[in-house]
Amino acid sequence: MTKENPASGGLEVQRDRLMDGLRAFGANYTEFTQRFATWLGLHSTDAAALAEILYAEDKGSPLSPARLSERISLSSGATTILLNRLEVAGHVVRTREHTDRRIVTLRSSPDIRPRAEEFFGPYAERMAAEMSQYTPAQLQQFEDFINHLRRTMDSLLTNEYQEHRPGTRPSPGSKT
Repeated sequence: MTKENPASGGLEVQRDRLMDGLRAFGANYTEFTQRFATWLGLHSTDAAALAEILYAEDKGSPLSPARLSERISLSSGATTILLNRLEVAGHVVRTREHTDRRIVTLRSSPDIRPRAEEFFGPYAERMAAEMSQYTPAQLQQFEDFINHLRRTMDSLLTNEYQEHRPGTRPSPGSKT
């Protein structure tokens, strides 16, 4: 049995507001990365890739080209071309720091780090300030919720909405 919240118009209305908020945040984040691209004079896909590389480095898990390809939904060939552009621009360095020298690790160049910190610093500060208003238990609930939504979307993209050739229309539930 679900709980109704009369003050908010009921559970369905509350869920609609939540989905609207998630969509709006996604749209705002897309606009934010577009502005990062403009600020650096890059194509939006290049800037999104650079942001992924920087984020992974900050988290202590630098990306390989294959992992970047998955994160930005590009083919391996398109990712290679993108990385070539970022490397020529001086934003990214490909290293071979693993014991298996065939494994390539993507690192941001020393020159781009200060610029990225200048751009993303206010975002990080404001997000930290917003999150500090919530208890660890509330943040854990929200983290669980977001992880469930992400897994649901991953499953839909993997199992329900496979890529289709141009000119064909995917149908939900098809696996072709």
